[in-house]
Amino acid sequence: MTDPLRVYRKLAQANRLANARLHRACAELSPGALTAPRPAFFGSIQATLNHILMVDRFYLGALQGRPLNRAALDEATFCPDLPTLVGWQAESDRALLAHVESLSPGGLVEIVAIDRGLRIQHDRRDDVLSHLFQHQTHHRGQVHGLLSATPVKPPQLDEFIVGDDAGARAEDMALLGLSERDLMR
Repeated sequence: MTDPLRVYRKLAQANRLANARLHRACAELSPGALTAPRPAFFGSIQATLNHILMVDRFYLGALQGRPLNRAALDEATFCPDLPTLVGWQAESDRALLAHVESLSPGGLVEIVAIDRGLRIQHDRRDDVLSHLFQHQTHHRGQVHGLLSATPVKPPQLDEFIVGDDAGARAEDMALLGLSERDLMR
């Protein structure tokens, strides 16, 4: 029998793994290199990482039925350093995974009210999740590109879905306390 939640669980795990791998690479940069102006939409590596966290908080709040929390979004947007961001992002990644794991198949088609301040957006939960995962992948790709202009080698970010990549992700899985069984179920 097909499990309609499986793909979302795997995407939430892949999101967590990719963020952790990207953060480890960024930790090799000096604080000045993280915040240095770069030709990117958000202007620096740090600002792009902050945006990823802010968007996670925005959509996770909506998915959990909470009203807009501008203070939490501002905190993420203006996170001053990578160590703080890494902790906050890991917390957000765990919360997103827990949210996905708490869903029933019927929960995927529920309508989510997304408080945008001046209006409320209504969309299906599966569409919101798909959008969130695509958005985060997009911006991690931007950070990957920005790392290319530094002495730090950009990490591989796409080894987290298929079974054949188990060896390539083993170290990351161990660092996060995850197992292949968790990922591949």
